[in-house]
Amino acid sequence: MANEADQIVNTEEAAVENEINAEAETTETAAETVIAENVETVTETAESTEENAVDAAYQVENYAKEAIEHESTLSEAQIKALSKKRISKGELKRQWILLAIGFIFVLYGLLFYYLPLGGWIMAFQNYKLKTGLFHSKFVGFDKFKFMFEFDVFEWGMETTGNFFKAMKIWIDKVVFVRAIRNTLGMGILNLATTFIMAIVFAILLNEVKNKLGKRLVQTISYLPHFLSWIIVCGIVHDSLSGTGIVNELLRLFHIVDDSYNFFAHPGWFWPIVAFANVWKETGWNAIIYLAAITAIDPSLYEAAEIDGAGRWGKIRYITLPSIAPTIVILLVMNLGNLLNCGFEVQYLLGNGLVQDVAQTIDIYVLNWGVGQMDYSLGTAAGIFKSVVAIILILIFNTVAKKLGQESLF
Repeated sequence: MANEADQIVNTEEAAVENEINAEAETTETAAETVIAENVETVTETAESTEENAVDAAYQVENYAKEAIEHESTLSEAQIKALSKKRISKGELKRQWILLAIGFIFVLYGLLFYYLPLGGWIMAFQNYKLKTGLFHSKFVGFDKFKFMFEFDVFEWGMETTGNFFKAMKIWIDKVVFVRAIRNTLGMGILNLATTFIMAIVFAILLNEVKNKLGKRLVQTISYLPHFLSWIIVCGIVHDSLSGTGIVNELLRLFHIVDDSYNFFAHPGWFWPIVAFANVWKETGWNAIIYLAAITAIDPSLYEAAEIDGAGRWGKIRYITLPSIAPTIVILLVMNLGNLLNCGFEVQYLLGNGLVQDVAQTIDIYVLNWGVGQMDYSLGTAAGIFKSVVAIILILIFNTVAKKLGQESLF
């Protein structure tokens, strides 16, 4: 009986083993079939994209291998150059539409931004309309010397023996130097007021919880941006005139007995220009700060609130640090435009009584370059302005990078 039982058990085990082997063979055959199908599919795909595959292999494998093989003899810069991805013919074919659009903009820049720079040669010539650009007499830096009149500064040093007194004499007597002073003064004042007010206005507007009220205030605030400076200056002039609302209020509260002529006092001119810029541009400049504030993660405010921060605490520790990169970028860009403090507002609000503090570089170019038909002098003044703007951008962009902030380049 025992032998018969052993035989039955062995027979059952053999049957089970045969079934397992059969299933394994079936599974292996199916796997081989799937692998063969996948290999065939991959082969077909590789053949259909042979050009792309060759390009990818050439870019990724060959350059990397070459860099590794020559690592002991090549510098880091050479290794990076070898490993750098190169543009292939296939990539050029795929991106031809973007390249064509980019070429249009490059051509536009060359025609309207770089080609006119050839006219800068006028600053080094005694340019005359009848002789033209190619036949006018070359005078070197005579136009720049005429603008700055350094002999006046030398005379001041000889007369007073004091550097600061000589500088004051130089600024008071030389028209272009005085224009530089006025341009820088109004530029810094306008930048400080409009830049700070835009940030403050954006933060305060963001704290308004009523959506309808927020939209209404924002719309009203940036509408003056779309008004021309002629209209804005007309409103400012009428408001500050002898019969304007400002003088009416001053008389009403017995601050003055008679109308005060704001435009007859040079000390009021720069603040009036700054106020006009703030009123016209604050709402518009605040839009980009509002966009940056909107992008802040709301969970940061929730975490700050849990930690016990109030409104001012959230502004100080969440809002301001989050929009700091935007502030730095716009500050660097605005510093480059420091000498572009304006032309229309100074020209329209200025008069003979405040001319010494109202004339900017742009007005100087108008008066001398166009009014006196001395195009060489006007071009020289424009070159000076452009060079100073480039230097300012480079300086403050470098400072921003050193401080670990966002930069233009």
